[in-house]
Amino acid sequence: MTPPHDTGAGGRPARTRGARRLTEHRLFWPAAVLAALLLGNLALTHDFFAVRVQNGHLYGSLIDILQFGAPLILVSVGMTLVIATRGIDLSVGSTVAIAGALACEHIATAKDPGSLSTVMAAIAVALGVAAAIGLLNGLLVARLGVQPIVATLVLMVAGRGVAQLITDGQIISVSSSAYKMIGGGYWLTLPFAVLLAAALVAVTSLVTRRTALGMLIESVGGNPVASRLVGIRASGLLVTVYVVSAVCAAVAGLMISSNVSSADGNNAGLWIELDAILAVVIGGTALTGGRFSLGGTVLGALIIQTLSTTIYTLGVPPETTLVFKALVVIVVCLVQSPAFRARLSRRRRTAAPDPAPAAGDLTARRQEVHS
Repeated sequence: MTPPHDTGAGGRPARTRGARRLTEHRLFWPAAVLAALLLGNLALTHDFFAVRVQNGHLYGSLIDILQFGAPLILVSVGMTLVIATRGIDLSVGSTVAIAGALACEHIATAKDPGSLSTVMAAIAVALGVAAAIGLLNGLLVARLGVQPIVATLVLMVAGRGVAQLITDGQIISVSSSAYKMIGGGYWLTLPFAVLLAAALVAVTSLVTRRTALGMLIESVGGNPVASRLVGIRASGLLVTVYVVSAVCAAVAGLMISSNVSSADGNNAGLWIELDAILAVVIGGTALTGGRFSLGGTVLGALIIQTLSTTIYTLGVPPETTLVFKALVVIVVCLVQSPAFRARLSRRRRTAAPDPAPAAGDLTARRQEVHS
């Protein structure tokens, strides 16, 4: 005799209800898509998951994805906080270029480019200017009422020009082992950029989830009128998230420029703001503001970076890379859309034919008709 299924109050088996709760978790679909991309790369390259130790450092495709994805993770984390307040920050790409240009220019013109004090001063200058950029964005949005997309679009265009003015339209090369450590160095066998990104993500998550800051950000983005009526000072929060976004972009700019030991004001951080927005959306944070997910954003950034690695592995021509990436991102967004999945399941139920009645059922129906 078959034991009865463990059913709940709704009559559904517990296993079915558990699977449904799992698929409805906000991190399930980003994690599933990332796993599918990684397994697809494994099918193309059999040693894709191989990690080797060379000179005390870890190397491999997975390590490369983490290292090259670290700048995007940082920019996406800052973008998440801005989007949670119903805003947008299109100036992060220009901030990346400005931060790298300022740091490399300071190091290149210093008397002792390789000293730690010179590198620390360059980092302080880059972060200070980035904080000023974020402060300007926040004041334009919070105090002057300028639409976020307009306020940050101005600095997106002007900031790229400022970066080229700093570098005089040239690529500034530096030779500093201390500066190289930020984006291209290793510590405890891992890339220092990965450890730095993980530390900043952990601090941001701790501050937003263990204090009231995260709840206040979500309340301002979810219902700004109600948050104002209960006494939340939305203007201060808006300025704060734009400053954090700019500082995260500056750290990403330091990583990118130090990894190649040069600053390119024209191409550094180009279109990284669009990748960051895609990472945030893939991670489950709505552009309409309110609830946000830093874990989902990290997964989204890793999906974007893994997708870029996959494109290079497949040998897709560079001119079609963006089209291929856009198609994949659209598919990912549709897969994790509850409305799309519900509509697809309804169509499947409609298309499925009714099961044929058993012989015993037909006999019982005939007896009921004759009686």
